[in-house]
Amino acid sequence: MKLTDFMDLSILQRIQDDFSSATGLAAIAVDNEGNYITKGSNFTDFCMKYTRGSAEGARRCIKCDTECTGTYECHAGLMDFSVDIVLNGEKLGSVIGGQVLPKEPDEEKFAAIAEELGIDPKTYIAAVKKVPVRPQKSIYAASALLEDVVNRIVLQEYMNSTQYKKLSVWENEITNATETIGEIKKCTKELESIASKQTIMALNASIETARVGAAGAGFGIIAKQMGEFSRKSSEIYKQITDSANKISISIEKMNNA
Repeated sequence: MKLTDFMDLSILQRIQDDFSSATGLAAIAVDNEGNYITKGSNFTDFCMKYTRGSAEGARRCIKCDTECTGTYECHAGLMDFSVDIVLNGEKLGSVIGGQVLPKEPDEEKFAAIAEELGIDPKTYIAAVKKVPVRPQKSIYAASALLEDVVNRIVLQEYMNSTQYKKLSVWENEITNATETIGEIKKCTKELESIASKQTIMALNASIETARVGAAGAGFGIIAKQMGEFSRKSSEIYKQITDSANKISISIEKMNNA
């Protein structure tokens, strides 16, 4: 299952953008194959332009993206997070981000990292000074809140989607049932007509039997049985019609509801 099967991703994008605006943390959503399914929010030049812009930095970043979970300190000294998007026990993707500092940057530490990544230390330090600083407790709380909100919205969108499909099937089946009842009523009327003719034939046979006297006694028995069958058939057809009418009334009530 994919998020796009039931959810408009612009909803996820809006939540993500609002989250980043409120907290200063970067965020982006990915599917299970690692493909981005939203646009990045509040991404920093320190991470995207410089760290990931170097071959070694990109390698280390990818390693963090694939191996790290929860809220953690990345290889470049920033706090990042990865929260799973889960529906009914199935993982559909993740929201990853962070790109914030838990305290003011240690220039010597970042100068050393710049050397390892082959980046000019002065440029790297200037970039890291623009990275938002947030208390570690706030970073953990923000990522936990994002995970809760995203998964609640995903569940709600899934429920809305499945209920819509169920209602569509329900409406189609009601239409089919209504048409079937119409066919039953039509067939029942035809059978009632036949039963009526049988009654008339049985009556005529009785009259003819009475006219010919003893010679028609056997035929009279048959005529009597025909009349009895016709009477019972009429009762059954009436029961079928009454049942069909009750079903029609129930369907009409469900439609109105």
